[in-house]
Amino acid sequence: MEEYDVIVLGTGLKECILSGLMSQSGKKVLHIDKNPYYGGESASISPLEQLYKKFKVPGPAKSLGRGKEWNIDLIPKFFLANNELVNILVHTEVTRYLDFKVIEGSYVYKAGKVHKVPGTEEDAHASDLMGMFDKRRFRKLLLFALNFDVRNPRTYQDMDPKKTTTRDLFSHFDLGLDVMEFTGHAIALHSSDSYLDQPFLETITRIRLYSESLSRYSTSPYIYPVYGLGELPQGFARLSAEYGGTFLLNRAVDEIVMDSGKVKAVKSDGKASDFWREGKEVVKNLGHRCGLRDRVFLSLSQLFHCKQLICDPSYVPTRVRKVGRVIRVICLLNHPVKNTHEASSCQIIIPQAQLNRKSDIYISVVSYAHNVASDGVYIATVSATVETNNPEKEVQPGLELLEPIMQKFVSVCNLLVPNEDGKKSQIFVSRSYDATNHFETECEDIKDMYHRITGAELSFGRSQRHQSHTSDDD
Repeated sequence: MEEYDVIVLGTGLKECILSGLMSQSGKKVLHIDKNPYYGGESASISPLEQLYKKFKVPGPAKSLGRGKEWNIDLIPKFFLANNELVNILVHTEVTRYLDFKVIEGSYVYKAGKVHKVPGTEEDAHASDLMGMFDKRRFRKLLLFALNFDVRNPRTYQDMDPKKTTTRDLFSHFDLGLDVMEFTGHAIALHSSDSYLDQPFLETITRIRLYSESLSRYSTSPYIYPVYGLGELPQGFARLSAEYGGTFLLNRAVDEIVMDSGKVKAVKSDGKASDFWREGKEVVKNLGHRCGLRDRVFLSLSQLFHCKQLICDPSYVPTRVRKVGRVIRVICLLNHPVKNTHEASSCQIIIPQAQLNRKSDIYISVVSYAHNVASDGVYIATVSATVETNNPEKEVQPGLELLEPIMQKFVSVCNLLVPNEDGKKSQIFVSRSYDATNHFETECEDIKDMYHRITGAELSFGRSQRHQSHTSDDD
């Protein structure tokens, strides 16, 4: 029998971040994944042939180049340059293992056309989304957001951020409906209009985050890792291994053992040959890359005891419930998206009201510029929360913006959330990834889980030894 403080099931990004944080804080951590690869449901697929195989599509065509040049995210998302997940990367020094590039553009859909999101005073002046008077009012809102400090009531302009609604905030600046729409959905990144009747504190904080992120890199506020999101869980796995964390890949979980309603152990049967194969996989993914061969764990133990368990929903189907569905359509293109200034990467948001929906539609575009596709080829993914019995029809307006499309890969999956907070059972389950193409909701889930697991708030400062290796070069 092996005793651990924490066992983590699944190597999705959230699980790997929490594993790294637990190991770094001195916990003895065992990380098990039933798959032979990192990433879980948010894995990056390579080579390209594996994507066609996964979706049971014949191909790929020879014109798409060598399959090994591809890294396709099943759930693509971008980072706001100043958001808390980036701060976690810097604080844990995982940035030593990653390189980022700036996303070239941020766009919003209006009346059948894609427009650049105005995030600065200069953008506002040049924007075709607003008239002359609205441009002045929007600039005043931006200035208010940048000067706003929740600790200083003098910056409130006689409005209570915890009582005054966002709708009233917009009325205070006399903003029109069009300005309210792109501000709320493409800058504050709200996925529906429910935020309008909530206190404006969260919205003004989000506007400030967007503006500060944009000020770091002038083309857009978003960054994305070179070689795709699959690099992230491996980076945090590497961090965990450096602090003594143990990894078993390609390892089935047979049972979660409980005692008086509290997690006691994880049962996982395995043969010696299976462990040897898993051991080589760990060396391949961790040891070979960071010189940690002595951390590889080979054992015939079947019962792993723990005090706490962290996992994704797939490991505990009876402890989660369905709250919706998400459709994602991965599209391969041989051209940049129209009206994006020939950008090799961009984000596009279609606000709900433009299509009479309850929630937004999101489009992310990456390409050879991020070393995720062959030269001259683009990967565009359209995602949305499903609202009808015909999900593909719902995202058709987004697909039309991408035409012509060389190949599509369609998936519809359930959106799952835990039934309980985990404090009694000590089983802490992450939420499924939503339809958004940015990491803001994932940040909230990580912070919430960390607080429930440790009883402490997740706080960090910027490392002095290592800074993010970010390049905006092509």
